[in-house]
Amino acid sequence: MRTSPFLTPDPGRRGARRRRVSRTAGAAVLALVIAAAAAAAILIPRSHAGSRRAAARAPGATARAHRPAPPAPAQPALAPTGLPLGTPSFKLTDIGTGVQDPVRIAFHAPPRAGLLFDLDDGRVLWQRNALERLRIASLTKMMTALLAVKSGRPDGRVLVTREAIDTDGSKVGVLPLGRRVPFETMLYGLLLPSGNDAAVALAQHLAGSVGRFVQRMNDAAAKLGLGCSRFASPSGYIDQDNFSCAADLAELAHLDLAQPRIARITRTASAILPFPIKGGKLYLYNNNPMLRYGYPGTTGLKTGYTVASGRCLVATAQRRGVRLGVVLLDSPDPATQARKLLDRAFERIYHQRPVPEPPMPAGA
Repeated sequence: MRTSPFLTPDPGRRGARRRRVSRTAGAAVLALVIAAAAAAAILIPRSHAGSRRAAARAPGATARAHRPAPPAPAQPALAPTGLPLGTPSFKLTDIGTGVQDPVRIAFHAPPRAGLLFDLDDGRVLWQRNALERLRIASLTKMMTALLAVKSGRPDGRVLVTREAIDTDGSKVGVLPLGRRVPFETMLYGLLLPSGNDAAVALAQHLAGSVGRFVQRMNDAAAKLGLGCSRFASPSGYIDQDNFSCAADLAELAHLDLAQPRIARITRTASAILPFPIKGGKLYLYNNNPMLRYGYPGTTGLKTGYTVASGRCLVATAQRRGVRLGVVLLDSPDPATQARKLLDRAFERIYHQRPVPEPPMPAGA
C-alpha cells in the first residue's frame, strides 16, 4: 500500500530516521575534526621550523651588525734587524684590523701606503697598507733628528768632514771643510733642506762614524717598538735595506714633535742661522710643500724622495686644539692628498669650520 503524501508520517519511523541522520552528521563532524588535526600536525611543525630558522638567522644578523672588531695584527717579537722589540709608547687604534675608517676618500691615483691619525690619542682615521714595509728616503732623517736632540748638546759644534761634503743627494751645500758648525745650525740643515751632508756630519759627531750611528738608529728603533723599520744610513739616500711603514712613521712623528727643538724647526718655513763663512750667516728654506704653500696650521714634518721610494711625506697640522698627522708613501701628489685628508678630518670628524687656504699646486 502506497502512503499518501498528505498523510502525517508515523512518529516511530520519523524518530528512527532522525537518529540515523544524527549518527551520520556526527561521523562527518568527527571526520572533519580528525582531518583538521592531521593538517595542524603537518603544518604546525613546519611553521615552528620556519620560526626557528628565522630566529637562527636573526641572531646571526645581529651578531654581524655588532660583531667586535677583529684584533690588530700581532706585534712581531723581533725587529727586522733581529733585535727584541720594545713596546711602542704611542699606540695606534684599529691599525690593520679591517675596521671601517672614519674618513673615507677615494683618490684617483692613491699612494702605495698611507695613514691619517690623531697625534694625541692615536686614533686612526684613514689607512692604506699601513703595515707594509716600503722605502722611505729622507723620512729616515726623522730618526736621525730624534737621536741628535736626545744625545747632542745644543751648544755643541759639529766638524765638517770630507765624507760629509762628498755625500750624494740633497745637501745644505755650503758646509766648509774642516770647520765646526753650530749643532743647532746643522740640525736645521738636516730638517729644512733635508741635507744629506748634515746627516753624515751629525752621525760622525754623535757616534764617531756613520756605521756606529746607523747601529744606534736600529737599536733605538727596536727599543721604541718600530716593528717595520730598518735603517741603512742616517740620510735615507741609500734605499737598500732602508725601509719602514706608515705605522712606524706615525709613531716617529709623535716622538719627534714631543721634542721642542724638533717641533720648533719643522714648523719653520725659513731660517737665518750662524755659520762659519764670510758674512757669518746661513739662509735655509724648508722644502715641506705644506709650509711652502701655506696650508693653515702646518707644524711639520718631513719630505722624502728617491727613485725607489717615490715621493713621500709626513705632514702634521694643528687647528683649535686638534693635532693630526698624515703619512704618505710613494704618492703621485703628496701635498694635495695630505691636504684633502687633513681637511676631511678637521671638518667631518672634529666638526671644525673650513679654513680659507691657498690652492695647493698639482704635483707639489
